[in-house]
Amino acid sequence: MAERVQQPPAKRLCCRPGYNPACRQGQRAGGVLCGGPGSAPGGSGKTHNPESLLDIAARRVAEKWPFQRVEERFERIPEPVQRRIVYWSFPRSEKEICMYSSFNAGGEESGTSGENNDETQLPFLRGVTLLEGGWVDNVLQVGFHLSGTVTDPATSSQPEMVCSVSVSFDRCKITAVTCSCGNKDIFYCAHVVALALYRVRKPEQVKLHLPISETLFQMSRDQLQKFVQYLISVHHTEVLPTAQKLADEILSTNSEINQVHGAPDPTAGASVDDENCWHLDEEQVQEQVKLFLSQGGYHGSGKQLNLLFSKVREMLRMRDSNGARMLTLITEQFMADPRLALWRQQGTTMTDKYRQLWDELGALWMCIVLNPHCKAEQKCSWLRQLRRWNSVDVCPWEDGNHGNDLPNLTHSLPQGAHGNQESRPHRTVFTRAIEACDLHWQDRHLQHIIASDLYANYCYHDNQDGSLFDARGWPMWHEHVPTACARVDALRSHGYPREALRLAIAVVNTLRRQQQRQLEHFRRHKKELLHKGTSITNMEGWVGHPLDPIGTLFSTLTETGRGTEEGANTCLDLSDCSSVVSRAELQRLPVQRLLGEGESYVALAVETALIGLGQQRVMPDGLYAQEKVCRNEEQLLAKLQEVELDDTLVKIFRKQAVFLLESGPYSGLGELVYRESVPMHTFARYLFTSLLPHDAELAYKIALRAMRLPVLESTASPGDLSRPHHLVSVVPNRYPRWFTLSHIESQQCELASTMLTAAKGEHTHTHKHKHTHTHTGLALLVTVTCVCQPGDSRKLETVLESIQKNIHSSSHIFKLAQDAFKIATLMDSLPDITLLKVSLELGLQVMRITLSTLNWRRREMVRWLVTCATEVGVYALDSIMQSWFTLFTPTEATSIVATTVMSNTTIVRLHLDCHQQENLASSARTLALQCAMKDPQNCALSALTLCEKDHIAFETAYQIVLDAAATGMSYTQLFTIARYMEHRGYPMRAYKLATLAMTHLNLSYNQDTHPAINDVLWACALSHSLGKNELAAVIPLVVKSVKCATVLSDILRRCTLTTPGMVSALNSRRNSGKLMSLDKAPLRQLLDATIGAYINTTHSRLTHISPRHYSEFIEFLGKARETFLMAHDGHIQFTQFIDNLKQIYKGKKKLMMLVRERFG
Repeated sequence: MAERVQQPPAKRLCCRPGYNPACRQGQRAGGVLCGGPGSAPGGSGKTHNPESLLDIAARRVAEKWPFQRVEERFERIPEPVQRRIVYWSFPRSEKEICMYSSFNAGGEESGTSGENNDETQLPFLRGVTLLEGGWVDNVLQVGFHLSGTVTDPATSSQPEMVCSVSVSFDRCKITAVTCSCGNKDIFYCAHVVALALYRVRKPEQVKLHLPISETLFQMSRDQLQKFVQYLISVHHTEVLPTAQKLADEILSTNSEINQVHGAPDPTAGASVDDENCWHLDEEQVQEQVKLFLSQGGYHGSGKQLNLLFSKVREMLRMRDSNGARMLTLITEQFMADPRLALWRQQGTTMTDKYRQLWDELGALWMCIVLNPHCKAEQKCSWLRQLRRWNSVDVCPWEDGNHGNDLPNLTHSLPQGAHGNQESRPHRTVFTRAIEACDLHWQDRHLQHIIASDLYANYCYHDNQDGSLFDARGWPMWHEHVPTACARVDALRSHGYPREALRLAIAVVNTLRRQQQRQLEHFRRHKKELLHKGTSITNMEGWVGHPLDPIGTLFSTLTETGRGTEEGANTCLDLSDCSSVVSRAELQRLPVQRLLGEGESYVALAVETALIGLGQQRVMPDGLYAQEKVCRNEEQLLAKLQEVELDDTLVKIFRKQAVFLLESGPYSGLGELVYRESVPMHTFARYLFTSLLPHDAELAYKIALRAMRLPVLESTASPGDLSRPHHLVSVVPNRYPRWFTLSHIESQQCELASTMLTAAKGEHTHTHKHKHTHTHTGLALLVTVTCVCQPGDSRKLETVLESIQKNIHSSSHIFKLAQDAFKIATLMDSLPDITLLKVSLELGLQVMRITLSTLNWRRREMVRWLVTCATEVGVYALDSIMQSWFTLFTPTEATSIVATTVMSNTTIVRLHLDCHQQENLASSARTLALQCAMKDPQNCALSALTLCEKDHIAFETAYQIVLDAAATGMSYTQLFTIARYMEHRGYPMRAYKLATLAMTHLNLSYNQDTHPAINDVLWACALSHSLGKNELAAVIPLVVKSVKCATVLSDILRRCTLTTPGMVSALNSRRNSGKLMSLDKAPLRQLLDATIGAYINTTHSRLTHISPRHYSEFIEFLGKARETFLMAHDGHIQFTQFIDNLKQIYKGKKKLMMLVRERFG
C-alpha cells in the first residue's frame, strides 16, 4: 500500500449536543494509561480478576457500534465509559494484522515484488523483529488514533531511519495507516506492523487520551487561544497559511465553514455512514495487478497473481468484506488488459497459465455471490457489476475459444435432453456467477442439512427421484451437481468448514443413490437401450468442469481430519432467511453421526472421486476445454495416489468397478459408449494397477473395457448388435475436433503396455507387485522368477486382440511391440516365447498399417521386425518372407529382410543346420526374384546379389533385368548392374547392359560435369577391351547420346592409346596388335563427331560470352585445336574455323584480338 505522510481527513464532525461549558470546568484533562483502572485482563500482571460489567459492555459496543451512534444515543457519556470503548476499539487479534502485511497468513510466501524469498524480509516478520528489538517509541493513543515512531536500524547498505507512523481504527479494524517510510506496496509496511503489534501486545504501556474534541471541550476560551497559538508557533512553517485561511473563514459570517455545525476531529472515530472495513490501498492493488499482467507471465507474475487470489480466499475465510473489494479491483485490471483486444482481433488464444487465472477469477466470484450472509442490495450491486463485465466484447469465454453448449447453472437440462444449443449465447467466465445470483439459502431442507449433524429421518423412505432421504434415512440434496458443489466451496471459502462438510456428505449420498438408480434403470431396460440407443446422459462432465465439483468434494472430505480451520467453531446463522431452523426442531431430531459404521471421510472422498472419474461425459469443444479435462483428471488421480489403500478402500474400489462396468450409458466404462465420450484410459490404468494385486480378473475387465477409442471408429448403426460395445453418436454428421487426441492415444498405449507387463508378470509362480504409476511404457514393475503357467497365454492373447482392435496409431502399436519384446527378452533365462509372439503380431500389424502410408520410422520398424522374428524362430522368418507383399515394399523386402535373413549373424543366432540354411536361403531367393519382377528398378541388383550362389536363380534375375531394361530401368540403374556384372566376371553381360544403358542417355554440349560421364568412359573402356567389333558397335551409340565435346575428345584419346581387344588377345585371332586408325571406322566417325561438337559448342558459347570468360574460352579453343590436329587435314580445318570466327564475331574486338594473338 502507498503509505502517505499526510493524515487523511477527519471522518465526521464532532459537536456535543446540549454542551454546557460550566459542566466541564475543573475536570481533569490529562490522560491515563490504557492499562489503568478497569482495564481488561491480559496485561503483564499474574493476577486474573473477573472482567467487569463495564469492560464486557464496552467491548461489545466497541466491536459493533460506531462511536457517533453512541454519542447520539446518550446525551452525556461518562469519561470512564468513553475510555473503555476507545480502549476496546483497537484490534485485539494479530491474525488480521498478519493477513494485511503478508501474502500468507502464516508468513510463508514472499512479498509482492517476488525479488526476495527470505522469510525474514516479510513485512509482518520484520515488524515483529522491530517490536521485539525495542525500536518502537513515543506511542500515543488519542481517541481512535494511534501514533508513534519506529526506528529502522542501520544496515550495511542503508543508514538508520526513523519513521513516523499513525494508525486510525474503528470497531476493532484498522481503517487507515500512514508512514513516512514512503514504501509502496499492497500490504502494510513493517513499521505499521510494529506499531500495531505494540498496541496489541503492550496495551498497558500505551498512554490513552480521549478524542481531541473531548479535550477541547474542557478548555476555556483563554486555554483554547493559548492552545492554538502554541500549535501555530511550533508548526508555523507548515500550518500558518492554513491557520490564517481558516481564521478568515470563521470570521466571515457567510462562509461555508460557519454553515456547518461542529468541526472535524480525526481522533473521534467513525460516523454512522462510514463503512467498517480494514484499510486496503485500492490504488496499490490496481497498480500491482496491472504490473503483473504487463509482465506477461515473466518474473513469476503468474505466481504473484495466484497469491493475490489466495489472499482473497483468505479474506473470505476471515469474513472480511475487503475480499470482494479486492477481487473487484483485480477484475477491473484483468478486464483492462490490452492483450484481450489484441488476441480477439488477431484470433489467437491466450496462454494456458493466463487462462487458468481467468478460471480462478470466475470461481472466486461464484464464492462471493454465494456468500450465505450476503445482503440483497450487495448481491444486486455485484450482479450489475458482473453483467457490465460480461457485456464487454473482449470478456473471455468460459471454454477458451468456443461458445459453451453446457446447460444453465440453475436450470440444467433434464437427463437426455438436448435443447437448442445453437441459440445459446457465448458463456463467459462470469456467466456462472451471474446465474448463481439467483440462488438462495432459504430452502428448509438445505438449512437442516447444514445446521446440524443430527439431521436424519428413519421413518420416511421414498424411492422416487426427489426423495429427501436415502434408504438409511440420511439427507440428500438434489441439485445440479456442480451448483451444489459450488455451495460447498462457498461455505468453505467463507469460513464454515463444518457446514460445508455436512452439505458435501449430503451431495455424496445423492451421487451414491443416483448411481444405484442408474444401474437399476439400465438393468430393467438393457435390451431396449442396446437396441435403440439413447441420447448422451451428461452433456457436461464433472471432471474438467469450470467449477471442479469433484475436486471440491474431495478436498472438503479429505481436509476434515487435518484439524479445525478458522471458523470451524462458528455456527452458520441463517436467521435472516425466511425459513428458520429452530433449536427445538433440531433437538427433536434423532441423534445421528455424519458417517456410517466403518466409514471414513477419506473413504468417502475416494468413492466420490471414482464416481466422478467414471462418469460418461461428452468431450467438450475447444483446445483449452479439452486440455482442462485431461489436466483435471490427472490432478484427481494424483490426489488418489497419495491415499494409501487399505481393506476398506479396496472394497470401495471393487464396488465402484462393478458399478462402472454394469451401469450402461451412465458410465464411461459401461457397455453402451458414445462416440464423443471422454475416454477412460488414464482412469482405467489407475484402477487396473490398484485392483490387480487384489482382484486380477476385475482389473483386466476394467482395463480391456477401457481400451476403446470410439472417436476413431466408424459409427455403428443403432440396431447393430453384432458389436460387443455399441457406439452411438450424439451428432452423427459431425466429426469432432479432438485437439488432445495425441495425448489420449498415448494414454491408451500406456494402458495397453501396463496390461502386457502385468500379463507377463502372471507367468510366474511368485509375484512381487510394486504399486506405482509412471508415464513410461513399463508402468507396472513386476519381478519374474519362474516359468509359464497354463492359462496365462490366454490373457496375453486377449490383450493382444484388444490392442489390434482398438489402437489405430502405428507409432503407438510399434512402441507396444518394442515394450513387449523388451519384457520377453529382459531376463537372463530363456525368452518368453508367448510374449515374443505377441510382440511379433503387433509388429506385423504395424507393417500392414504403414505399408501404404509415409512414416519416417519405417526402416527402423522393418529392421526391428526381422530381429523380433529371428528371436521367435526360423518359421517366423519364413512366414514373413512368404507373405512379404502384405508387409513390405519390394525394396524393403530385398535390401533389409532377405539380406538380413541370409547374413551369417542370423544363421549363427538361429543355430541352423545345412538343410535349414538352404531352405531359408531358397525362400530368400524366391522373395528376391518376386521383388525384382515387381520393382526391377530398385530390386534387380539386390536380387542378383542374393542369387549369386544359385545358377538358375541368378540367370532368372539377369533375364528379369534384360526384360526390364528396354522400358522400366534408367541408365544409372543399368550402368550400376553392368559394373556389378563386370565385377562378378561377366564382361559380355556387362557390355550388353552398358549398351542398353547408352540408349537411355543424352549428354548435351554443356554437361561436362554430368555424373554419367564416368559410366560412359567405363563403357567405352569395356568395349575397347573386348575388341574392335564391340568398340565399333558402341561408338555409334556414344556419338548419338553424347554431344559434349570434352567428353568425346577424352573417349577419342583413350581409344587411340592402346590396341583394342587386349583382354581377349590370347584367345582371338581378330586382334592384329596394331593401333586403330583415325582415318577409318569406327574412330573416324568419333573424330568427326568430336570436331563437330567443338564447333557447335564454340558458337553456342560465343552467343552469350562475357569478358570475364574470355581467358577460359581461349583455353577451350586450345583443346579444340588439339582435337582438330588429330585429323590428317586438321590444321587446315582449324585455320578455316578460326577465320570464320574472326569474320562472324568481328564485333567482339577484344576477344578476336586475343584469338589472333593465340592462334594467328
